[in-house]
Formats: sequence, structure tokens, C-alpha cells
Amino acid sequence: MRRGMWFVAGAGAGVYAMVRGRRAAEVFTADGLRDRAGALLLGARLFRDEVAQGSVVKESELRERYGLSGPTTPELGTGRHRATGPAAPATRQISNDTTPDEEGTP
Repeated sequence: MRRGMWFVAGAGAGVYAMVRGRRAAEVFTADGLRDRAGALLLGARLFRDEVAQGSVVKESELRERYGLSGPTTPELGTGRHRATGPAAPATRQISNDTTPDEEGTP
């Protein structure tokens, strides 16, 4: 009985080592590395989406808690949110007309 138990234990350890070896070898193939990189990118994308969703939820909770209302982002063109820096220089529109001006040059 004792020898049979050691034989089964050795055979099980051998099978386990072979399976682990095959998996390790598969990881370092081109397909295995590509799969690992894809899984890493997917995990990063899921993490980013979850953080963004949590941020939106928390912002809405804070707005509700403090009684703030209105849009969460400033609207364009309302003139409420002006830049405090120097004014941008006025742009001059260049025309492609070939009509002569007062001096006669096109």
C-alpha cells in the first residue's frame, strides 16, 4: 500500500508540473504575449470607466447635498465664464477677391 501511494503522488506531481510548464511556455509565445497585453489594456480601460462613473456619481451626490443646481459643465457662448488673461488679438479676415482696391493693386 505504501509504494502505491508514493507512485500515485509522484505521477500526480509529474502531471501537475507538465501542465504548469505548458502554461508557462504558452505565456511566452507571440499569441500568449498578445493576449496578456490585450487583457492588461482591457483592465486599464475598465478601471478608467469605473473611476469616471464613480466621479460622476459622487459629484451628483455632492451637488444634491449642497443644494447646487444647474449644468455640471459651463455652457459655451453664454459669456459667463470669461478668461481672466489678456484679450486675444482681433483677427483680420483675408479675402481672396481679385478686385483692385483704391490704389489699383489686386
